Amino acid sequence: MEASSTTAAGGPRPNLTRGRTPRSVGEQVIKALLFVAALISIATTVGIVVSLAAETIEFFSQVGIFEYLLGTKWTPLAGGDQKSFGVLPLISGTLYLTALGLIVAVPLGLGSAIYLAEYASPRARRIIKPVLELLAGIPTIVLGYFALTFITPVVLQGIFGIEVLIFNALSAGLALGVLILPVVATLADDALRSVPSSLREGAFGLGASKPQVVLRVVFPAALSGIVAALVLAASRAIGETVIVLVAGGASANLGIDPRESFQNMAAFIAQTARGDIAAQSVEFLTIFAVGTTLFVMTLILNAISIRFVRRFQQVYE
Repeated sequence: MEASSTTAAGGPRPNLTRGRTPRSVGEQVIKALLFVAALISIATTVGIVVSLAAETIEFFSQVGIFEYLLGTKWTPLAGGDQKSFGVLPLISGTLYLTALGLIVAVPLGLGSAIYLAEYASPRARRIIKPVLELLAGIPTIVLGYFALTFITPVVLQGIFGIEVLIFNALSAGLALGVLILPVVATLADDALRSVPSSLREGAFGLGASKPQVVLRVVFPAALSGIVAALVLAASRAIGETVIVLVAGGASANLGIDPRESFQNMAAFIAQTARGDIAAQSVEFLTIFAVGTTLFVMTLILNAISIRFVRRFQQVYE
């Protein structure tokens, strides 16, 4: 006996067994492509870890892990008994140079973002924002030689009269600040503009001034996006190679004097990889050990930032 083809109301029953429409097929294809893209990202990360792990383990079989993590002298390319594998100077230099870059980029970037999002006219925004984003397209080698040939001799030594070495952390930090300035400004601007207008209107309705609305209402509401911008900028600065290699010098320094030469982990990897060292030697293996350390540092920084961002997203949902 055939099933009824009408509903209780007497109307025709919809045919639920009809084939998929072209739209549903297209959606499934897009979903599959996005899933493949996610798998490729995960596979790339796993591949990086695997490529670093074997050589890093081999390095620690020759150099003690405590000597590496707690040592205060880094001279792996020295001869004879002068070799030392304490990575703390490299970690310190990496964080120090990143901090100098953030000192430059954070106030300028956030100031630019607040102006563009809250104060600039549409015409000014159309002019200023593309010019600001143009900084992101400058090759890092150009910024490195700009720091070496202009910031150091003209700005630091000439205008301010600061006695700095030719290769110094101050000029490298200033160049790093210029490098990550567009990241901070652009992402913070997007975060500020995504705040609902109703929050601004409500604050104005209560009699708040424009600066009060910006600093006490809009800025806290966009804090999660702003933190994400700062973390992305910090990650970019931590992994920068060419600027530090050209302008910062090649000395693993544990001090805090910005007039001296400093080196970060990425610059050490680049410097050592282009050198004439034997494969599978302990000097060669330091590249992988330092790369693993840099990877772990970046991973920890991102994990902390994600936790922080999620916490503040819950407040303003």
